[in-house]
Amino acid sequence: MSGLEASLRAGIRDVPDFPSPGIVFKDISPLLANAPLFRRATDVMAETWRPVPIDMVVAIESRGFLFGAPLAQVLGVGLVPIRKKGKLPFRTCIEDYALEYGTGSLEIHIDAIKPGATALIVDDVLATGGTAAAACRLVERLGGRVAGCSFLIALTFLPGRQTLAGRRVEAILDYES
Repeated sequence: MSGLEASLRAGIRDVPDFPSPGIVFKDISPLLANAPLFRRATDVMAETWRPVPIDMVVAIESRGFLFGAPLAQVLGVGLVPIRKKGKLPFRTCIEDYALEYGTGSLEIHIDAIKPGATALIVDDVLATGGTAAAACRLVERLGGRVAGCSFLIALTFLPGRQTLAGRRVEAILDYES
């Protein structure tokens, strides 16, 4: 394990039985509170995608916003938020999806993606992949193309990568349990 990986892992704490029994939540709050560590995490995420031509970062509510905004700035592209149902003020497209522990709906403004634009989907954790897959479908419904998906953490014991099969998926940290 590299020094950076060890530092990043030290900035993530496990919270058992949150948000429901049997779930071990990966709390990134300590990493976010450590400015140099947070900066390193976003820099590493950005470096992976720097050579890829993208037009925008599409960040998934809510923790995806925390990584999407700095990535968009570093990559010199715009930021498009994908939010939970009922949170966007303008006309939206909606997509339902399955979560590790339930179901949900995501929305995007109908004018957020220009036809032919290339998007990078960003979130903090890849678990079952349902949320990221829904975000990809929203971008594509609006005529955009998905360059790939970027995460701080991938929970490899869950089927996220399989759900996103055929798409480029990058994560800084893999957790096997």
